[in-house]
Amino acid sequence: MTSLRIALHVTPKSGRDEVAGWRGGELSVRVTAAPEGGKATAAACAVLARALGVPKSSVQVVRGETSRHKQVLIDDVTSDDVTAAFGTPEGTLF
Repeated sequence: MTSLRIALHVTPKSGRDEVAGWRGGELSVRVTAAPEGGKATAAACAVLARALGVPKSSVQVVRGETSRHKQVLIDDVTSDDVTAAFGTPEGTLF
């Protein structure tokens, strides 16, 4: 399979861990973890991995480690897998 890069918008200290859908060209991910010490980033990667059915090690942040706006690289997924899990993004991502 291939690797895919996705833009994320992470909302820390949310009421639950979830993928909230597309927000413009970014996938919105809400996590209960606080944005300190990389906890929210790690939680966002875990939520994304669980939603796509891949190991947590398949999701890595390639840009925006300390920002709400991140880019992640996900191994062993295709654009069809992402579309099936989260719907079609607004605009072109893949």
